[in-house]
Amino acid sequence: MQEKERQSVPELSIVMPCRNEEKTVGICVKAARCFLDENEINGEIIVVDNASSDKSEIIAKKNGASIIKEKRIGYGRALRTGINACKGKVIIMGDCDTTYDFSAIWDMYRLLAEEKSDIIIGNRFKGGIKKGAMPLSHKIGVRVLSFLGRMKYKTDIGDFHCGLRGMTKNAAMKMKFHTIGMEFATEMIAEAKRNDLRIMEVPVVLRRCMYDRKSKLRAVRDGFRHLSYLIRR
Repeated sequence: MQEKERQSVPELSIVMPCRNEEKTVGICVKAARCFLDENEINGEIIVVDNASSDKSEIIAKKNGASIIKEKRIGYGRALRTGINACKGKVIIMGDCDTTYDFSAIWDMYRLLAEEKSDIIIGNRFKGGIKKGAMPLSHKIGVRVLSFLGRMKYKTDIGDFHCGLRGMTKNAAMKMKFHTIGMEFATEMIAEAKRNDLRIMEVPVVLRRCMYDRKSKLRAVRDGFRHLSYLIRR
């Protein structure tokens, strides 16, 4: 009985915050499931429905994801809700808009599962940014804010805002998250440093979304949220 219980505990939890991504969430869930099956990893896929008004929840569930609801809108809120629901020893988070490839997360998983790092952050500048995947204003903003973050938190992370990142469950339990928006990305690195956790980064490729869509990112607004966090914390 105890052996069965140990086998039922997921090794990996893949968390996707989702708000009105009915065109892409199914593709991302399938890619994540393919990664788990091909690598024979016992895992779970959690889609955090963040007050979607389309069919995102139905499509995600149809493709095999577990659905967690977070009615309060906010990237940070959605991820915090997803992290709290995770059962896996390793947690990997990524956007479900097809800009990241969930079938190519082996390096992240391996480093965390083998306990070589507590936190893994993707680096889009090292992995490659496909044409049209990131506007120039966002590239400049990420580089500037990442530089400021490196100076303040004494870290060498080159891309503070990559949407593909991971942590061990033990690390997640040590960190105290409070942010509700995009500044969660900065808070995660700050909390890792405050708790003397080991942080590494791996190259990841940022792709253009497969479908025409209105981006949820607001360069000025989100930039100020990150900057405000850097100043305050």
